[in-house]
Amino acid sequence: MQLAHPGLKDPEYYVAGLPRDWVSQRYGLPPEQIAKLGSAENPHGPSPLAVAAVTAALDRLHLYPSWTAEPLREKLAATYGYQPEQFIVGAGETEVIACIIRAFAEVGGKVAMPRPCFPLYHLFAEAEGRRPIMVDTVDMALDVDAYVAAITADTRVVFITNPHSPSGTWISEADARRIVEAAPQALVVLDEAYVHYSQTPGYLHLVAEYPNLIVLRTFSKAFGLAGLRIGFGVADRPIIDPLLAVKPTWNMGQLQIAGGVAALDDSDHIDRTVATIVDSRDYIISRLADLDRFRMIPGSRANFFLIEVLDPDTDSTAVFEGLLERGVIVKDGAVSFRGLADRHLRVDVGHRAHMDRLVDALADLP
Repeated sequence: MQLAHPGLKDPEYYVAGLPRDWVSQRYGLPPEQIAKLGSAENPHGPSPLAVAAVTAALDRLHLYPSWTAEPLREKLAATYGYQPEQFIVGAGETEVIACIIRAFAEVGGKVAMPRPCFPLYHLFAEAEGRRPIMVDTVDMALDVDAYVAAITADTRVVFITNPHSPSGTWISEADARRIVEAAPQALVVLDEAYVHYSQTPGYLHLVAEYPNLIVLRTFSKAFGLAGLRIGFGVADRPIIDPLLAVKPTWNMGQLQIAGGVAALDDSDHIDRTVATIVDSRDYIISRLADLDRFRMIPGSRANFFLIEVLDPDTDSTAVFEGLLERGVIVKDGAVSFRGLADRHLRVDVGHRAHMDRLVDALADLP
């Protein structure tokens, strides 16, 4: 008996990075010796200011929060220069993405995205009965000409990720503008989840110029609050108001709101995190250059990068499993991203010691 709608027949699920405890139990390795490089988490942990604010908010757990997370919207407005009514806040950026697809693409509507891309773009679209239109990248960077050409009059939503996932590559402001201007009839979604690591302010300012643009950000990465689940989008009111109508009413709890407000003031934590990632990103480039069976895809400006498997006698799944046995967790492109097949792995940038463990484990593979 089939009760769910056809888009949910034989559903595909997101493949998350493996937890350290699971690898420890399966391979008999001490947890502290495992390099977890498969979830793009903050190597310095959560924002200390957010931890203190969450702790102070525990006595409010019996109270319903603002259904719009108004204190956080007000803080976001003060931080980024827009009005509170221009922000939508979600339980992670992923919830905002789901709401966007539901609100702005009808059943059967076209949702454009690169291939490979963040899997939840196409997973949510398919689950909602929408039609993903996937445009292949060139050398793991967005082919802007091909992407613009793929946008048609009936395209409803267009996704851009900058830095791109899974490669970390960057598009210029001029190219971002080209895409937005090529889709006046669609909602363009600029996903800046990893923008802190680009060492730029990103393109939030474009919202003031384009009524068909929403920019998304997350607190999961540079702020270190992946376990708290906070993300947001900023756009004009005609975009935000429909999203408020389709989001779960109380989607943000007291602790999420308190932690998000406090984290926005924690510039010290952000600066420390970005400095670590940039230093280790440069370091791993030099270390991987010593290997001849693997190649780092150049140009990452995120807290992760892609490794290409050059050895024809192995593939990404075999390398992934071999790394697990040696206490290194990465993501296998063959199961994690459409368009990567079995030749790539996505790897987080972490502390230098974890980068050394990665390279040593790769060199040790048979």
